[in-house]
Amino acid sequence: MDALQQHLFDSYRAARRGEPAPPAPGTRDLAVLRELRDHRRFARVLAGRPATGPLHRARARLLSRLGLRRPTRP
Repeated sequence: MDALQQHLFDSYRAARRGEPAPPAPGTRDLAVLRELRDHRRFARVLAGRPATGPLHRARARLLSRLGLRRPTRP
């Protein structure tokens, strides 16, 4: 049984019981990834390491070589 079939089964069961339908598969994927990223950054700060990773530093180097400003964060 794949995720869609399980979702349909759970939706049917919830409707029969008068409960709210479960969220569709993949609805909170991006939110979960953002929370994981924030947790890793927080763990790095607690460990005394920089909160930014190698991709952030590589992007900053590339922008500086191209003569572009780094985007400012709000």
